[in-house]
Amino acid sequence: MRSIGEMARDGGLSVSALRFYDRAGVLVPAWVDPVSGYRWYEPEQLEEARLLARLRRAGMPLADIRLVLAGWAGADTDLVRGLLQAHLRRLELGLSDARVEFSTLRALLDRRETDPMTSLHTATITARLSVLAPELGAALDAVRFAAGTEAELPMLGGVLFDVEGDGLHLVATDRYRMAVAQTPTTGHAGPRTQVVVPLPLVDSMRALLTGEEPVHFAVDGDRVTLETGDRQTSGRSIGHEFPDYRRLVALPAGRLAHVDTAAFRKALETGPVRVSETREQEAAPHDLSVLRVAENGSVIVCDDGDDDPDNVAVNRAFLLDALAAGGRDELVLELGTPTAPLAIRRPDDEGAFSLLMPVRLEH
Repeated sequence: MRSIGEMARDGGLSVSALRFYDRAGVLVPAWVDPVSGYRWYEPEQLEEARLLARLRRAGMPLADIRLVLAGWAGADTDLVRGLLQAHLRRLELGLSDARVEFSTLRALLDRRETDPMTSLHTATITARLSVLAPELGAALDAVRFAAGTEAELPMLGGVLFDVEGDGLHLVATDRYRMAVAQTPTTGHAGPRTQVVVPLPLVDSMRALLTGEEPVHFAVDGDRVTLETGDRQTSGRSIGHEFPDYRRLVALPAGRLAHVDTAAFRKALETGPVRVSETREQEAAPHDLSVLRVAENGSVIVCDDGDDDPDNVAVNRAFLLDALAAGGRDELVLELGTPTAPLAIRRPDDEGAFSLLMPVRLEH
């Protein structure tokens, strides 16, 4: 028999996914140790695990997967073929509808870019300012983790430096999470200036921020420079417009809960998880933490059987990253509806926070 670890390795499914499919009655182990609860699988179940992994990568709903697995080994394969064909047809119809909508949107974008009343004209940008090295370093640390890496979205592959008045906002997002931080500056008397600094240059800047003295940040056209003492790093900015983050952070008020960061992190790392069965964030299933604010104001990491309608599910790894970037022994979680982003805030700095998009749970 195969252990759950061996099954995960050879079947193309994570251990947490196998646990989920056991609880869902889709791929039930042949034997469970009554003392340790450890799962063991028959050798022939490996083919089922590989089949299940393929069907999930193809986005087939769990209800259909149950029927496919039930009919796979039978002599009559008509049901399986019918389910596969029906799912393929749904995908093709969905893709066809998406192509029509995208074609319309591209036409609207083309019209907007050629319309002199709506087209964007980028003037030569010049800005110079000073900021304390520890302040800028802390702000970069608070947002760096949330930057995107997708080649198709280059404007998200960096950190937005948004200079306005005597303040500098730093923003990063990969669509599923967003981090914002701010720091005071001096020396900038011009109009609001925004520039997206690519991640390699961001990391080079962070490496220079080791002292306590002010550093100098400059933007000249598409050139971005950071000077500290006799050291300097510079490079080209990303020539794409960053999304309007101010619209994205305007959230309805949720319920606030103060958490001890270390204790909450331990509760997440050792507590129950669910496996995402949607394709909203990743092609493969990923571990979710399901949260709710209790009546006494504490945050509950919910068990599998807890289906309270106020529960909020988020990617556990993303939440752990946000807690680390929070940089405080105590943080404030703000939970709204199950469809509203979860906010992680610093109690002493309202300008620094992270947002995590919730993941829809399938019941």
